Amino acid sequence: MIDLHSHILPGIDDGAGSVDQALEMARIAVQDGTRILACTPHINPPVYTNTGPQILQAVDQLRQALVVNDIPLELVAGADVHISANMAAHLSSGQALSLGGTKYFLFEPPHDVMPPRIVDFVKQLMDQGYMPVLTHPERLKWIEHHYDVMSELANCGLVVQLTAASLTGLFGDRIQYWSERMLDEGLVDILASDAHDHKYRKPGLSQARDMVAGRLGEEEARKMVLDRPLSILKGASLAPRGSSTVAQTESEANPKKSPGLFGRLFNR
Repeated sequence: MIDLHSHILPGIDDGAGSVDQALEMARIAVQDGTRILACTPHINPPVYTNTGPQILQAVDQLRQALVVNDIPLELVAGADVHISANMAAHLSSGQALSLGGTKYFLFEPPHDVMPPRIVDFVKQLMDQGYMPVLTHPERLKWIEHHYDVMSELANCGLVVQLTAASLTGLFGDRIQYWSERMLDEGLVDILASDAHDHKYRKPGLSQARDMVAGRLGEEEARKMVLDRPLSILKGASLAPRGSSTVAQTESEANPKKSPGLFGRLFNR
């Protein structure tokens, strides 16, 4: 499985507090079946003033620690980018990180209040060549009164990421209800853990994947934890929800090019 949302980098936000804790989170992820994990700390000034270069350095340091401790987990750099007026400029400059250097990036709106004209804002980002991955919409408080806007966002072309623990009930009945409703209405593209520690909000996708399989079938469950995340990391355009085909990446269309890390891992 591939997990595109985690706060495993130690001491950089509200996630792992130490290298030892990060290593334990990595072990839990691997034991659960995750083989590729995106390190996506918050970028939300002035609370979290992380920058692209700082995150890349932290990812390299954690990679080295994984090797030393013989933990077979591939890391990808990214960020949990909170909404801001200059979001596109920060992505373009590398101040904010996309997922693995692709057009996709984790996009986090405010939790309590729906931003005005958020659908137009998302469409502008997409017109500028970026693809927002909407993080945990089921946990945003304004979904209660603006589900129509959430549906419009899900159907305007962005990628929708559901948090695994929301589906399994960790955050309570209401959030589980919205998770199930969005799944049943075909509004969800991927599952991710949004892991923050090794106890309460720990890594893991398998339980939620199994629940998706029970509701939507094994094929759709696989798409949410492997096929679509892999396409995202390759920079491919995702096929519409419910389609069995995925757009070719440039490297797949041109066999003379190296398939890269993900091609080697998955023989693609």
